[in-house]
Amino acid sequence: MTLTEHLGELRTRIIRASLAVVLGAVLIIAFYEPVLSFLAQPYNDLCDSKPESFCPPEDERLNAFSPTEGFAARIRIGMYGGIIVALPVILWQIWRFVVPALEAKEKKYAIPFVLSSVTLFGAGAAMAYVTVGRALEFLISWSGESVNQVFGIEKYISLVGLMIFAFGVGFLLPVLLVFLQLVGVVTPRLLLGAWRYAIVGIFCLAAVITPSGDPVTLMMLAGPMILLYFLAVLIGYIVGRRRGRTTV
Repeated sequence: MTLTEHLGELRTRIIRASLAVVLGAVLIIAFYEPVLSFLAQPYNDLCDSKPESFCPPEDERLNAFSPTEGFAARIRIGMYGGIIVALPVILWQIWRFVVPALEAKEKKYAIPFVLSSVTLFGAGAAMAYVTVGRALEFLISWSGESVNQVFGIEKYISLVGLMIFAFGVGFLLPVLLVFLQLVGVVTPRLLLGAWRYAIVGIFCLAAVITPSGDPVTLMMLAGPMILLYFLAVLIGYIVGRRRGRTTV
């Protein structure tokens, strides 16, 4: 394919992925109230487990501080939710764009690539949802007893949404590493030999992509990423051995 054809193919994939995101956003906005209640549940659970002085009353916990903030929160929920709903389509479009550069034996990993990516992103999103309450507890506690905790709805939605994406993207690390091993960019031995640098890099990456910046969220993200790093090395080693036997 020429450069123009590559750009045309890229444009087609971007348009299809964008349409999927828009349709997903419309679907999420249609169910805005249940989705908002779901996202606010970790905060409510935290407040219910603490003394009354720790949080405002239930009907005052999420607030809009401007006429447009409620609308902006609805759009933001739709945007985040649309990307999550459209994730299988987005990953499939990415794979279809990369496929022409792969060999025939590598193209058969299309379905495992999409399924594993969606599963890992979902696991990361679930971990983020569980971690939100602990992160809020740490942040509220460290703000001081004299500080009244009144959250704007848009800020709260941004925090939860960014945490879900940070954890979801972080959990995709093994997919990237396995793919790089399959195409021969890196080897399991190289990754295993660089494990010290990998751990430092994972902590640095977790610190950068963690929106709240608190140590609780950092550890909750970095810990699974380190385990997934070694799991990716193991998978690459197993696949490499099977390939060697098949070739022989």
